[in-house]
Amino acid sequence: MPIDHGNLFLAVASLVGVEALADVEVGERFRQLMASLTRFDHVVVFAYRGEQRPIELYATFNEKEHELFVSLYQDGAYLLDPFYWNATAAGAGVFRMRELAPDRFFSSEYYRTYYGQTGLAEEIGFFVTLPGDVTIVLSLMRKEASGVFSASEFALLKQAEPLVAAIVRHFWAETGKRFDAARASRKRGHVDDSGPKRIWRDLNLTAREAAIIELVLQGHSSESIGLRLNIATGTVKVHRRNVYRKLGISSQIQLLSLYLETLPTTA
Repeated sequence: MPIDHGNLFLAVASLVGVEALADVEVGERFRQLMASLTRFDHVVVFAYRGEQRPIELYATFNEKEHELFVSLYQDGAYLLDPFYWNATAAGAGVFRMRELAPDRFFSSEYYRTYYGQTGLAEEIGFFVTLPGDVTIVLSLMRKEASGVFSASEFALLKQAEPLVAAIVRHFWAETGKRFDAARASRKRGHVDDSGPKRIWRDLNLTAREAAIIELVLQGHSSESIGLRLNIATGTVKVHRRNVYRKLGISSQIQLLSLYLETLPTTA
């Protein structure tokens, strides 16, 4: 679609000289800005810090969609999301989901049982790093009926990255304090917030077994895991068989089910 210069200038003008805005107002201005550049079906903005529960800053979903895209995601699905892993690696920039996804992501049980339910053709994220190990990810989503973003659309979004980053750093610079407050609140409520590391301990896995199984769940093949951990593919397969035997399971879908059941409650 051609650039809507009128709405583009209006969106930018609405931000000039403004010191502070509520999350929903920042998100709405981001949505308006992006709508002047390209088509999309949904916008969602999450803040990430380590293994802590992501903070939803803005979303355009209806109630049913919000349950899938936000509530279930925050309850633990985020821990297997390629966007989450790029955010925790402080990978700033603009990325397509398929650029970040492991080699077997789209055939993984996580994709089949969760991500595939979203009905998305593509997701593009703006990754903006902030002080305190916080990364804000602003996602543009297209449903299958809308198709993927073209190369020219993606190139245009990449050109908009400096403006998006400036907006995020101006209005959401103090997001780290929210994570501090959320962690303090959970500690007062005696809620375990230690993420996968606690899960692997509870399942009595060794550090090597835990590293391999975590990569399996993310959608990495044995070959990809071997390259990442600098071990032979055959060694990966042996560890994987040992874990399945130790846990009394025989498939990846059972592994995912066990993993999700063991996740600590973070509500």
